[in-house]
Parts: sequence; structure tokens; C-alpha cells
Amino acid sequence: NCTNCGPRFSIIKNIPYDRPLTTMADFKLCPACQSEYDNPLDRRFHAQPVACSECGPRVQFIVQGEIIGKFEGAITAARRFIEDGKIIAIKGLGGYHLACDASNAEAVQKLRERKKRSDRPFALMSFDLETIRNFCETTDEDTEVLQSPQHPIVLLPKRDDCSLPEAIAPTQNHLGFMLPYTPLHYLLLEPDDGFPEVLVMTSGNLSDEPIAYEDEDARGRLSEIADGFLVHNRPIHMRVDDSVVRLVEQKPYFMRRSRGYAPDPIILNDEIPQMLACGAELKNTFCLSRGQYAFLSHHIGDLENYETLSSFENGILHFQNLFRIKPQKIVADLHPEYLSTKYAVDRACREDLSLLQVQHHHAHLAACLADNHWPAGQNVIGLIFDGTGYGTDGNIWGGEVLVGNYASVQRRFHLAETLLPGGDSAIRNPAKIALSQLYSSDLPWTEELPPVLAFTRQELDVLKTQLVNRINSPITTSMGRLFDAVASLIGIRQVATYEGQAAIELENACDPEEENAYIFRLNSDTIETAELFDHILLNMRMGISINTITARFHNGLAKMCLDVCQSIQNESGLQTVALSGGVWQNITLLNKTTALLRTNGFSVLQHHQVPANDGGIALGQLMVASAAKESN
Repeated sequence: NCTNCGPRFSIIKNIPYDRPLTTMADFKLCPACQSEYDNPLDRRFHAQPVACSECGPRVQFIVQGEIIGKFEGAITAARRFIEDGKIIAIKGLGGYHLACDASNAEAVQKLRERKKRSDRPFALMSFDLETIRNFCETTDEDTEVLQSPQHPIVLLPKRDDCSLPEAIAPTQNHLGFMLPYTPLHYLLLEPDDGFPEVLVMTSGNLSDEPIAYEDEDARGRLSEIADGFLVHNRPIHMRVDDSVVRLVEQKPYFMRRSRGYAPDPIILNDEIPQMLACGAELKNTFCLSRGQYAFLSHHIGDLENYETLSSFENGILHFQNLFRIKPQKIVADLHPEYLSTKYAVDRACREDLSLLQVQHHHAHLAACLADNHWPAGQNVIGLIFDGTGYGTDGNIWGGEVLVGNYASVQRRFHLAETLLPGGDSAIRNPAKIALSQLYSSDLPWTEELPPVLAFTRQELDVLKTQLVNRINSPITTSMGRLFDAVASLIGIRQVATYEGQAAIELENACDPEEENAYIFRLNSDTIETAELFDHILLNMRMGISINTITARFHNGLAKMCLDVCQSIQNESGLQTVALSGGVWQNITLLNKTTALLRTNGFSVLQHHQVPANDGGIALGQLMVASAAKESN
């Protein structure tokens, strides 16, 4: 470790950044390290976590509570386990990973079964770039980001001759690779005859739980998954997940902003009051402001259980302490049932603080504006597409065309309303959403359709009754649900095992050569979808391929985006368009829409500092609150 490398965020307990205030406090420097630490000419001068094999953390390999290897012996034992097709837990910088031989299909499948993660892609790690290039295509920009100090997971297109098992990332045409970013990784992955070139390196948790980072908790939670534990005795103070990016227009485009990037501040145009924004429910991050700095947190996760909520609350207190911030106002989502909203309401009451609740899609727009240093008071067109957001009318929004700025927005267009039978449970059942869309479009449920075949006759009768009588069937205008419906209708996905799965698989099926597009009619303030489904059904009867239908759907969405923007431009003269919301992590749609808008004279604002999904929404909440008048 020197002043330019090693951990910071995950080991700091308080400021100033001195060794006694980090988790290295218990490791007393040996004479050699102390000499380097004290020497102004040495690169380790005042490197707070400096250590060596004499005075630093110790590595062990543990199996069923028994230490079977220390130091080099621990690495050797861990490598042997991996070679034998076993799964090991590895303590890293900000938490535990679960690792196995990525070329061993049986080991990968065993990891899926034990982790209860049936389809979601696994991340991969290789020793060097040359190895990654054996499996994926890379550009110079990809290489630069892979080798950057942040060392994120980078999503790379698979080579046609990629030999890795399909089970690593089922139905995906990209793989998420990262390079080693700790000395332990380098030692573990050192090339040697017989040792795997690629390791699965996925988060150390069961699905939907936060990553394990405390040793006792990890041994308890991961003991049914891992055959052995490669650990060290330096405590982790703050858990932090790996960051995930994809390159868009030669720049990182965040799927998840965490290790290596958080808590670097987002620089704002102007100073704003000290505030706390609590973010959304899924892919939660929070954000604190001080002056011209917005400190967006690391990835917290989905606030759906006690462990993640506890991580959220502890993270807020840690950030307030580190950055000496005492919020004067708390900002939250409009949704009354979000745990982040309940936290905000409770804390505002307890501490007698001002509270502002911000509509979800307005926050998305504001996040994109702040990401691009857009000046206050100037309106833009916002194409805000995602899966779920609580609307001002109490319905579930998600296919929204807004006009506005940080302070206020007008809902100019939205997707046609449809019903969500069963409420949130329908999100895991695209077949239900497809049948609801057909019902809303007055189209028949013919027996040969994939979503019809997914149910028994009795289940179909119950579903029809739900829709006709609107029983537990909230109204939605969600773009994410439109993707789900199309994916189900053409037979790609009937049941989703993780969020966004149907939409991701729909994108992966696109024929890049197809140029035709489906039509979306604009009607006053509504983007109609009935004609879309009618044309898809016609193409299915004609025997048109799934790849062609999928491409026409994406092309049609891009053309619809141009149509609504031109309609607004004719009314207002606006020619700047902001793209935000989780749907814009569909890079095919992002690229098609951006190109079409620019060709027709529009300026396009994309995200590049924070994610387009709910991981960036806390920044937008801050910006709306800073622009809003004082409210109780």
C-alpha cells in the first residue's frame, strides 16, 4: 500500500484520515514500515494503511471452522479448492465474493443453486486483459476503464467463439469482466498450468440480501454456499459492492455506481443547503449535499429487508460524520410505502426538520440535468422511462414525457394506461402483463399465444375477472411493463426471476440489421399502444422472426421518442432532451433514440456520472429540493 493505492472508503471510521481512525488501527507498524511512513522522500510517507508481511493483516483459508492454510498456504489451498470445482468465499475490500472456476459448468450451476440465483448474470475476473480478450471484444476505451484505478466490472460483448458456459450469463450477449484490484486477487489468480483463466466473482450473499462484510455474519450466511473461506483479519467498516459500467459514446455509463467511484462528490453548478435525499426503494442510494458538492452514496441495494435498511441507515450516519453534514431538510420519494420515505418522514418528525417529497420521474429528470450541469430555470424535454414510480394521481407511472426543469415539470405525454393484475406480483409474471395489454387493446386471448399457454383455463378465468372488475389491478403507464408484455407475447419470457430480465432478453434478441418500425399513435397527451400489439400479432401470424419483431419494437420506440419531442418542439421551441430512468440502460434503445434525435436537430443529455436507473434518483431529489420553495 502507498499513498496512491489500497483501500480508503471501506476502512475509514472517522476523519481526519489517520491510521488510528481506520480499521488498520490494531496493526502496529514494524520498524521497516515505520521508517517508510516517517520518511518524506518515501512513496509510503504518511500512507495510513501501510503494512507488510510482518505487521499487516494475515490471510487464512478456513474449511468448516478449521484453519487449513495460512499465508502462502492459504492461497495454495484456495486455488486447489477452485481447481477441484469447489466454491470459495473471498474477503475483499468492501465485502465477500463467492468464487468458482468459470469454465466449470457444474461448479457454476452449483453456485446458482446454492445462492438461489437462477438466471441473473455472474461477474467474472481474469488475471489480465489478454485473457479477457479470449472471451470478449474490447475497445481502447474498454481497456482504459478496466485498468483505471476504480477497476469496475465492465460489460463487454461476447466473442462468437466464447467458450465459457452459457450458465454464467444465460441468454446474454455481454459478459461482465473485471481485473484483480487487490493483492489477494493477484495472488489467487496468478497464471499457472491447470489453474482456471477466469473465475466467477459474484457478490457474497443470497439473492436479495446485502453483501456480507463482517466475518461472523459471512460465516453464518455463506456457510451453506461456500466450501471454504479465504479471509484476512483486517475489519471492513463500510460494505461496498463492485461498480458496473458499460461504455457509451466512449465514456462509462453506469449500471451501478459504487466501489471506486463513491463517495466522490458530484460537482454542482451552485451551492445548495445541507440536505439529505433518501432515494428510492430499489437500487437505493442516498445523497447528502454541502456547498457545491453532492455526495451520492455507494450502492445500498433494494430496501426490502431489515439488513438492507440497516445498511442504509448506518451509511447515512457514516456519511454525515465523514463529511460533517447536518441536514436542514430531508427529501424523499412520493411513494408512501417506500422504506426510504418512511425513514425520511420519521426522521423529519424526530428532528423537527423540513421534509419535501418529490415525484419519482421529476427526480429522474433533475438527476440527468445535474449530471450534465444544466443551468437552473431552463426547460428541457424529459423522456423518463422506467418500471415503477408513484405518480401524482396515485397511479404507477413509468412511460413519461415531461417538460420542465429542477423546480417544476409538466406531464406532457404518457404511455396508454393499462392494468397490473395482482399489483407488484405481476412484475414477476410478464405473461399477466401481456394479457392485460391485449385486454386493454381489445385484442383476443387466442389459444396459441405464449402468454395464454402459460396459464390453465381456470387461471385465465380468474385473470379475466380481475381485469374486468379491476380487482387488485392498479393502473400503470410503465414503459418497463410494456417491454415485459412484448417479451411475453412473442415467447421470450413468461416468468421473470430478477428485475428487468424480460426487457434485457428482449434487447438481446434484436436484429441489428432490421430498419422497419412499429407505429405508436399520439393522441392528445397519450402514446397509444393498441396498434403496436395488433401489428405484433399480425407479424407473428406471418411467421416473422422474434429477432425482427424485437428490432421493430425498438425502432418504433425510438421513432415515437422523436415524434413526441417534435410535437413539443412545435409548441415550445425546446430542442434539448434528457434521457433518464432504468429503461435507458437498454443501450440499443439509448443509441437508436440518441442518433435519431440528433439527426433531427435535438441536443441529447445522457447520464455519465450517475446511473440512469434509481441508483441516481437521490441526486435528482436533492436538486428538486434545492430549487423548491421552503415547505413543511
